[in-house]
Amino acid sequence: MGKRINLEEEKELMALGKALSSEIRLKILGLLQEGPLCVNEIAEFLNIPASSAALHVRVLEEAELIRTELKPGIRGYMKLCIRQETSVVLDLQKKSKEQREEVISMPVGNYVDYKITPTCGMVNEEEYIDGEDEPRCFYDPRRTTAKLVWFSSGYLEYRFPNAGMQKEPVKSLDFSAELCSETADYNLDCPSDITLWINGIEAGTWTCPSDFGGRRGKLNPDWWEDKNSQYGNLKNWHIDETGTYLDGLQVSGRGIEAYALAEGPYVSVRIGIKEDAEHVGGVNIFGNCFGDYPQDLVMRLKY
Repeated sequence: MGKRINLEEEKELMALGKALSSEIRLKILGLLQEGPLCVNEIAEFLNIPASSAALHVRVLEEAELIRTELKPGIRGYMKLCIRQETSVVLDLQKKSKEQREEVISMPVGNYVDYKITPTCGMVNEEEYIDGEDEPRCFYDPRRTTAKLVWFSSGYLEYRFPNAGMQKEPVKSLDFSAELCSETADYNLDCPSDITLWINGIEAGTWTCPSDFGGRRGKLNPDWWEDKNSQYGNLKNWHIDETGTYLDGLQVSGRGIEAYALAEGPYVSVRIGIKEDAEHVGGVNIFGNCFGDYPQDLVMRLKY
């Protein structure tokens, strides 16, 4: 059998170091490789007093390299020493604490608030939901079935549950969405500054170069016309204690505590265009059966 000791097991490491720091104790381990011996036999083999042998045996016991058993002898009981381990592995890394991960997928039509301007509209897997270019239609109850939503300016707000955050602190948050700019049809030269806000705090802006088209989105249903927006880029915002990142590049030094994720009854996420944005080019938000990526809005939490 083998023994494994991790860097965080300081007591065990110190006991092992002490046990192996003596030439005599190393010789005792060598003797016991051939089979069990009593303390007096060890003392005789090494030509040392029995009392000294007993002290060395105790150190080896404390390191769990050997074990002792009492066996009947001529005069009472004798301590029999038995090799406990045949190998020791030192893992000089700290144990990584077990992380719990929570993944929340939010349909793109499950927004709870909006402020938008035309062009705008939404579709589910089968058809358009109400009329196009009429913001009032965004109150349609069928919006929860939407798989693609678009608008020229403003925002949509989603609310993610934070019940799990009440039990333990969040170490990091990732939010991903497939996005692109928005024009009447598609336009490969249509920059748009698309911003993400979390609990009202700006988490970074991506300047999308295009309302992508010219080829069909990999997931688009057959009835979706080629002239329409076809696909987006999958963007990922990451927030941890060191700051806020967009696709791996740090966009601010604001750490995860600044977003106060557990304080309110939910986590508010807004996707939209700032009123003072340099490029007001709208946004398409793709769900799990439009565009190139089979996902909705995804929030990934690590505790």
